[in-house]
Amino acid sequence: MSRRNCWICKVFRDESKRPPSNLTLEEVLQWAQSFENLMATKYHFPTSTYSSTQPIQVACVTDSHSMIHRFLSDGPVVYAAYLKMEHSDENIQFWMACETYKKIASRWSRTSRAKKLYKIYIQPQSPREINIDNSTRQTIIKNIQEPTETCFEEAQKIVYMHMERDSYPRFLKSEMYQKLLKTMQSNNSF
Repeated sequence: MSRRNCWICKVFRDESKRPPSNLTLEEVLQWAQSFENLMATKYHFPTSTYSSTQPIQVACVTDSHSMIHRFLSDGPVVYAAYLKMEHSDENIQFWMACETYKKIASRWSRTSRAKKLYKIYIQPQSPREINIDNSTRQTIIKNIQEPTETCFEEAQKIVYMHMERDSYPRFLKSEMYQKLLKTMQSNNSF
């Protein structure tokens, strides 16, 4: 799907275009009340089309454009789209990957996924290295030898704190959020 058909892109170009019908003004306003409200919105990725070790594609130029945009009413995914535009989406990608990781029941699958998460997000100089302290990194290295559902929990908390303090305030002031809010308010006034 091209940029001219993407609702986020339309919001940027033409404020009269409606966002998806499942996105409500109340939801968008709640995102501004707290980072917790934004992140508490449920997101659902079919496991057949989303791997928690791969970055979520939120740009308009991906093959899975229609699948992704179906879920853009979810706070974390809209926030991820903003962070991708800022070229700083590794934290939200890691947080979402951890949420998926926690749901893995199979010991073998958990071990395999833990090693992938380490290589992508934790290992120094990794492609999407997150900003965590060395003590947390060392704890993860020990934990992934016999990984449990909580072996990335401390790193996930640190990343959550970074997002809440740093990028979330910028998101609320961003052109993306402000235009989305304005569009929702004007659509709600009819």
